[in-house]
Amino acid sequence: MASRTKNAAVLGIACLLVVAGCGSSGQVNQGRVVAYDAAKGLITLISEAHGQEAQAMPCGVLPPVTIQVPSDPSQMGPAPKAGRLISVDRPNRKVVVYDPETQSFKSIAVNFVAHRDGVLPDDPAVKRTGLPKIDRERKTITVYAPESRQLVTFTVGDEYFGLPAETWEMGDVVRYYYKDPHKALRLMNVTRAGIF
Repeated sequence: MASRTKNAAVLGIACLLVVAGCGSSGQVNQGRVVAYDAAKGLITLISEAHGQEAQAMPCGVLPPVTIQVPSDPSQMGPAPKAGRLISVDRPNRKVVVYDPETQSFKSIAVNFVAHRDGVLPDDPAVKRTGLPKIDRERKTITVYAPESRQLVTFTVGDEYFGLPAETWEMGDVVRYYYKDPHKALRLMNVTRAGIF
């Protein structure tokens, strides 16, 4: 009888430990980096939408989220590149950029003048060109979209040439694990890892 009571007590403690362990597990989020302050260790990103939200919010979830990078440097991959270019939509002749002043997306009509599909990040056209390339004389902008592996050149209205260069740069996608929604415990640079 004492043996059964002891076994029941051990089983009860084991169950409590399992439940307590499950309660402390964290969550994972992924999104595109629109700002990175290396000195303060802060990343601002637009979280990807999931499930039914994905159709309603194809560019991501607003407002953006700001997180602290992991305090342990070994838990962070390569530092992310920030950019405001969210998507390149050739069929609909537009690009979507993030406007930090209004914290909203802006759809910009463009005219695509050149494109290459299947361009890898180590392609000389990407590595040596210094993208985005803003050619004010020809009034063209050349950008690289790593997830879709597109290298595109387009023209925009004159009013858009005054925007900062980071407007035309596509930020890296990062994935991070957290318990506190404002602090990453582990962070991976999905774009640099080539996982899409």
